[in-house]
Amino acid sequence: MSAFEVAAILLAGLAAGTINTVVGSGTLITFPTLLAFGVPPVTANVSNNVGLVPGTLSGAIGYRKELRGQRPRLVRLASASAIGGTVGAALLLWLPSAAFDAIVPVLIALGVLLVVLGPKISRRVAARAEARGGLPEHGAAWVWPAVAGAGVYGGYFGAAQGVLLMAILGIGVEDDLQRHNATKNVLSLIVNGVAAVVFIAVADVDWAIAGLIAAGSVVGGQVGARVGRRLPPAVLRGVIVVVGLTALLFFVVG
Repeated sequence: MSAFEVAAILLAGLAAGTINTVVGSGTLITFPTLLAFGVPPVTANVSNNVGLVPGTLSGAIGYRKELRGQRPRLVRLASASAIGGTVGAALLLWLPSAAFDAIVPVLIALGVLLVVLGPKISRRVAARAEARGGLPEHGAAWVWPAVAGAGVYGGYFGAAQGVLLMAILGIGVEDDLQRHNATKNVLSLIVNGVAAVVFIAVADVDWAIAGLIAAGSVVGGQVGARVGRRLPPAVLRGVIVVVGLTALLFFVVG
């Protein structure tokens, strides 16, 4: 790699770590960067996933204050993310990409729509739940399988995984948006972590690329935690929508 490529990948990792912590979809920066430098798509995807794991951990640590009191919820939903991430990683390695790629834009569009309509939908869900005695701590019954489904997508590619998770948590779990963001970071860490284990075991990881992305994303995770928690709910929701629409445009046009 040239000095320019090293610097570009490092900066892309920093930007991805920041965006992943605030909302997700940092892969939309690192993945195209690697492709532009001639890295084969599967190798780029695998190396990118492995490299972003430390950054996701950094972001989760940066949001540790908002994680307080969420242990029961995280324990329950962690299993969904672990299972989903494992399945998604297996799909990337064993299935042709065309079939799954066809549904990715649909999932992103659905996630963006749910984020936009989230406050209205969540009020209705909360009202119905209140009539039945309130939602459980871990959320509505459908939240676990929905998180597992987001994990499958995240293990396969990962871009806009955060958008989907924020939509699921915002509608199905009673809590504020910043605490949902903290939960999203932990669940994304689990998905990326289990997928990385699969990739390291059976796929071709470019460790130089993964190391550069990891170094940048660790710093970006801390930057994202500082920026993200200062955003008002309406602004954070707007950021999620913009990132989601960017991801959708990337898949449709690209």
